[in-house]
Amino acid sequence: MEIIRERLENPLFAGIVGFVVGALFGWIVLGWGLFPVTWENAAPENLHPGYQEVYLRNAILAFAQDGDAVQARQRWDELGSTGQAILEKIKANPGTLPSGAITAFEQAVSVSVAPTEGTQEGETPKKSALGSLLPLLCILVVILGAAVVGVLYLRSRGKKPSGPMTAAQQAQQATEQAETTDFAALGEEPPVAQFMTTYMLGDDLFDDSFSIDAPSGEFLGECGVGISESIGVGDPKRVTAFEVWIFDKNDIQTVTKVLMSQHAFTDEDMRQRLSAKGEPILAAPGTQTVLETATLRMIARVVNMSYGEGALPDESFFERMTIELAIWQKPEA
Repeated sequence: MEIIRERLENPLFAGIVGFVVGALFGWIVLGWGLFPVTWENAAPENLHPGYQEVYLRNAILAFAQDGDAVQARQRWDELGSTGQAILEKIKANPGTLPSGAITAFEQAVSVSVAPTEGTQEGETPKKSALGSLLPLLCILVVILGAAVVGVLYLRSRGKKPSGPMTAAQQAQQATEQAETTDFAALGEEPPVAQFMTTYMLGDDLFDDSFSIDAPSGEFLGECGVGISESIGVGDPKRVTAFEVWIFDKNDIQTVTKVLMSQHAFTDEDMRQRLSAKGEPILAAPGTQTVLETATLRMIARVVNMSYGEGALPDESFFERMTIELAIWQKPEA
């Protein structure tokens, strides 16, 4: 008992105990016991994105079978603001849907009569007043507890905690320091979108993707960079090739090119195997490659890079790689 009393006199220990007890009380007693949140009559727009996709696929299939445009529009409206993003995902990967079914459905929901305004009672998700306040109360308890623990910890240390940066944090820092190309200064039309991404050795989950939007806010597609191939064994991964890709919402095919190390590019077997993923490109500082789709054109540029050293062959894996992606819309024919 005396030991517990002495520990509670330590501000850091007392703060941690208070935080844990408060969080458990809010979570178990309030959240599960007294005021559990219950949902009723949830609409499709409140479902998980995976189930929303299943719902919309079934709606498209139903319209293909019965041709009921009014019913199709009603099902479409029930997805709310999430409908367009789910539809684009299905268009990119139609799966087993009949040919032309997606286009027919899209035309039907855009021209059919809009549903009458207003909803009947019970058609929207409902929860109790106490239940609606519970998440906010729990969040406040967690925030206050974390703040108290943080202040007490910093006071006990007398300085901010520090430690080595992770590979992902180093990559983020390098990306922020990299300079993007000023196409206007070069006398070229500025791109509709421009992104920078960096890989650092040790970031085994590196896979950056970006949404491409027109100045009006219209979704045009996506692009990104990810690990394509690594060599050797053990951790971290020794990346020898990256995939650079672009997806156009108006094109059925994602265009991909593979940026390869000197070793991978000159290894005939590896080069041939990776070429199945996309056109092989030898990576070097300043290297530029163009990827084109039906309505988009992207320039991928290696801003800077360096090779790692070790027991593997020379110039076989990357220590770091910073890539710039610049995208333009093609002029309409």
